Amino acid sequence: MKALDIAEVAAQTGVPASALRFYEEKGLIASIGRRGLKRLFTPDVVQRLSLIALGRLAGFSLDEIAGMFATDGRLRIKREQLAAKADDLDRRIHRMAAMRDGLRHAAKCSAPSHLECPTFRRLVNAAGQLNRKTAGKSKALRKKR
Repeated sequence: MKALDIAEVAAQTGVPASALRFYEEKGLIASIGRRGLKRLFTPDVVQRLSLIALGRLAGFSLDEIAGMFATDGRLRIKREQLAAKADDLDRRIHRMAAMRDGLRHAAKCSAPSHLECPTFRRLVNAAGQLNRKTAGKSKALRKKR
């Protein structure tokens, strides 16, 4: 087993060395020592970084991703957690598709002004409602702290 230094891991994965150090600090990956000033990793860190990338693309936080690894380094993803994230992605996809369709309509709309277009106004109203919901959740989270 040939150890990889941090520069080799960064080159193979496209993950910057600064992110690798941060991931190590968060407990997502672990170095096995040093060669001079450079951290060393086992080759399996490449697959672990791919799993982290998949989790990030799916919208999981780094803390959620960290919880998907057992203390021995094995993967322990709860199927319910994956199903819940898939449901969340479905909701996001639906919202984004509606947004895309509304923007395409507004781009072609013959109304003299975008604000005179009923479709565009619905988009604006929906964005305002979503913003208010998000702000309310943020306030509730701050109060809990």
